[in-house]
Amino acid sequence: MANFLNNFFGIGSESETEDYEPQPAAPAAPVTPAISKKVVPIDRAQHVAKPAPVENGKIMLFEPRLYGEAKEIVDELLSHHAVIVNFTQMDNKAANKVVDFLNGAVYAIDGEIKRIGEQIFLCVPRDVDVAGKLAGDLNSNNSERL
Repeated sequence: MANFLNNFFGIGSESETEDYEPQPAAPAAPVTPAISKKVVPIDRAQHVAKPAPVENGKIMLFEPRLYGEAKEIVDELLSHHAVIVNFTQMDNKAANKVVDFLNGAVYAIDGEIKRIGEQIFLCVPRDVDVAGKLAGDLNSNNSERL
């Protein structure tokens, strides 16, 4: 048993071990850092990519019931479509989480999010302008409702 352990850990006789000569390492190729498109640079004005042209000016309508549906909404924003999201079918706690998620996504693509109703939001990518004013009662403090 002792011979087995000695051989296992390399504490055997010199005649049993082979001489190891390290091979010279091949020169490594220079590593260039990969720039991820998902990272938002600190100086956004210089690094924001030009958006793809809007092909047909679609406005997508969503009425989510689950938090998981927020990914579909963001996918449409990434496809340069404006999105109207109606949260009347979702409980307030989950709706607040989706709004937070959409705020982050809209910020990352340099878009805009606007409340256009009590529980209705408009999200637009960077290449879509939103003009006009809303009634004063919609801009009041309704944050506890959504």
